[in-house]
Amino acid sequence: MANKNETVAELADLFANSNAVLLTEYRGLTVGQLKELRRSISEHATYAVVKNTLTKIAANQAGISAFDDSLVGPSAIAFVHGDPVAVAKGLRDFAKANPDLVVKGGYFDGNALDAEEVNKLAELESREVMLAKLAGAFKASLFGAAYMFNAPITQAARAVDALRAKQESEAA
Repeated sequence: MANKNETVAELADLFANSNAVLLTEYRGLTVGQLKELRRSISEHATYAVVKNTLTKIAANQAGISAFDDSLVGPSAIAFVHGDPVAVAKGLRDFAKANPDLVVKGGYFDGNALDAEEVNKLAELESREVMLAKLAGAFKASLFGAAYMFNAPITQAARAVDALRAKQESEAA
C-alpha cells in the first residue's frame, strides 16, 4: 500500500509541475519503440507508462479531471516540462510512423484537450520560430520608423542642395 501511495504522490507531483500533459495509448508498441519515443521527446517531456487507477487518483489530487474517462487500456503520459508544441509534434510524427500509438487527449494551460486539439497544437510553429518571427516583425518596424524619421532630413538636404545649385547657376 505504501508503494501505491508513493506512486500516486509522484504522479500528482508530475501533474502539478508540468506545462502540459498528453495522454496516449501504446497498445501494440514494442519496448524498443517505446524507448525510441521516450528518446525523441526527452528534451521537452518525460514519457511514463502509468497505471490507470493510480493516475486517475493522482490527476484528481492535482485538480485535473480531464482524464477520468480516457484512462482505459494501456496508458502512457507525456509530462511536458519544456515546449508543449514540440512534444505534440513528436507524438504526432511518431504516431504517423507507428500507428499503434494513439494520442487520446491532453491538458494544457488549465484546459482539457481532445485528440484533435492535440493535433492542432502539433501544427503550431515552435516557440523559437514564433519568437524569431516576432523579432523580425519588430526589426522591420524599427527600420520603417528610422526611414520615416530620416526621410525629412534627406529631403531637406536635397532641397538645400538644389537651392544652392540654382543660386550658383543664376549667379554665374
